[in-house]
Formats: sequence, C-alpha cells, structure tokens
Amino acid sequence: MRVLHVAAGNLFGGVETGILAFMRHPHDVLDHEVAVFFDRGRLAAELESLGAPPHVLRPVRVRYPWTILLARKRLDALLARERFDAVVAHSPWVHGIVAPVVRRRGPLLVHFVHGFLEGHHWLERWAAWTPPDLVVANSRATASGAGAVFPGVRCVVIHPPVVPAAPARTRAAVRASLATPEDATVIVTACRLEPWKGHRLLLDALARLEGNHVAWIAGGAQKPDERAYLDELTSRAPSCVKFLGQRTDVPDLLSAADIHCQPNVGPEPFGIIFVEALSAGLPIVTTRMGGAMEVVDETCGILAEPDAGSVAAALARLAEDREERRRLGANGPARARLLCDPVRQAQALRDALQEVTHERAGALARSLP
Repeated sequence: MRVLHVAAGNLFGGVETGILAFMRHPHDVLDHEVAVFFDRGRLAAELESLGAPPHVLRPVRVRYPWTILLARKRLDALLARERFDAVVAHSPWVHGIVAPVVRRRGPLLVHFVHGFLEGHHWLERWAAWTPPDLVVANSRATASGAGAVFPGVRCVVIHPPVVPAAPARTRAAVRASLATPEDATVIVTACRLEPWKGHRLLLDALARLEGNHVAWIAGGAQKPDERAYLDELTSRAPSCVKFLGQRTDVPDLLSAADIHCQPNVGPEPFGIIFVEALSAGLPIVTTRMGGAMEVVDETCGILAEPDAGSVAAALARLAEDREERRRLGANGPARARLLCDPVRQAQALRDALQEVTHERAGALARSLP
C-alpha cells in the first residue's frame, strides 16, 4: 500500500520524528511518502538527506483563504497524477486543509492524533466537517479524546515508530565538546520549549540537588513565545545547567548522559524522546501523567509526582545509586522495541488500513443492485 503523510513542515518535534522513522525503515510493509506545506524547515531537509524529498504543496496561512485554495489545487493535482491508497493528516490544521480534496479523490482519509482532542478548538471543529475513514492515536491517552472530534469513527492506537540511532561520537568526545567533566552525573532533556514539558520544574528540582552533576537542556526556540520562555529559563537556571539550543545530534547527547529527565507538568500525548532515551540505555525520570505512563514503568525509570521535591528525590536516588541506574538503563532497549519497533508499527498501520479498505469495498458491493 502507498501512503502519503501530510504535515505542516515549518516546525520540528515528535510528529516529524515519527514521520521520519516511517521513512527510514525498509518499505516492504508500506510505501511511505511525505507532503509538506512549508519546505524550508528541518523536516524537508531531513527528507532530502534520506533521498526522499517531500511533495511541496505551498505555504498556507488560514487567515488568507486563497492560500488554502492554492494548496488544495496542488494536492488535487498530486492525487490525480499519482495513486495513493491512503492520505494521513498529522494535525487538525492539516486535516482541515486536505480532507475535502482527499475525500473527492478517493484514497482513505486517515487522521493521526498526536495531541489531546476536546472538540472545542476551531481547528478541531474545522477538521470534524470531513470525518476520516480511520483515526490513529499515538497513545491510549490521546485516543480517549478522539471521539469528541470524530464520533463514531474507528480509532486504533499505534505508538509512533522509533528508529534507534547510533551515536556519531564517543561519550568522552561529546562531554569534552560541552565542557562537562567525565565524572559528573549528566541529566539530559531534549524537547520542544513548551512550558508544560516541565523545564521550570526541572530547574527547581536541580536547585535542590547536591553533588557533582550537570544538566543539558537541548531544544531551541522556534516561535516568539518560545524565545521569551527560553529567556526566562536562562535567567533562573542554577549554575549546573547548560542550554544547548536546537540540536541535530540528540543520539550523541543521550549516549553521553546518565539520566533522562522531562518532568511534565501537563500530560504528554506520548513522548518519543522517552523511547529514544530508553533505546540509548538511559533510565528515565518523568511525572506520573499522560502518555508517559504508557512508556515508563518500574523496569526502566521512575514516575515522580509533579513537584520539585519528588523530582529532586528521584534524580538524587539515581545520581547516588549507579547500580540502579545501570539496571534501569539496561532494560530500556527491550522496552523501546516492545513499544515502538518500526517494522511492527508499520505492520500495525498496514493492517488497520487494509481492514478499513476491505470494509469500504464490502459496503460498496452491498450497495450495488
């Protein structure tokens, strides 16, 4: 089956990481291609490096309706020129733009849920005008709200695929490049600069820790509010914190760290970075909420309460107990494969698409005289 994934393309986070994971594994299960509206972002650059440049629609600003019409015209031409069995919209914004064209052209329309849906936001109401044939949720947590936007539509849970990435540099080389002593306990976080991901809570917890530790915070500002947030964080950070900005070498950072900590203060829809950290053999400290509870259990990390004392206690426990760190980290790769093996996830998506295709064909046959 041939699948077209459609994403905005102007930002980079877990959605884009999951799409790239589908593109990186052998196409013997599903043949994946990608379309973007904005072709100058990191997603397009990464796809180019894979030898799979995206189909470029055109930039859309919803406040300018003609940009929607022009993007739809390009998508319509693409679907008329090339045959796709399914088109996957990776956000309500994308869904609202592409759904009428996909419905008219005939491929399966799939909505991939990456966040919490409630049915109140205007983008969700826009998406609901054209219900999909299938909803795919990245976790049980996000699946719980899918019916608020797409009532009556089948929803399946498929965790995003994660491709384990080998580090390009040694642990010593990475630490040397970041002026970090070899004997320091390194706590790393790598995520979008969004307040609910718990950066403030992490800083408060780090301020309570004693001993020889360093924290690396990876993630650059991609929007004006994120720049203001980053300025606030740097102004209040304890001396042990190094802000690394936007990074393309996250596998190197994970391989050179000792603990991964992203103490969310709002529920995480899933958390691909948790799976990447598990693959790298890092124990995880996060908070007991959202999709993180589907990833982290007592075999591979600590689920803390969302307060500075609880997070600091979990970090101190792992910083002081190297054997527990080693034990939890050693369980990580198997846990990551169980949850997010790319071939298994592609097979799950293929099976879901085939089931809907067969049901559609059966309904069509029954409607014929």
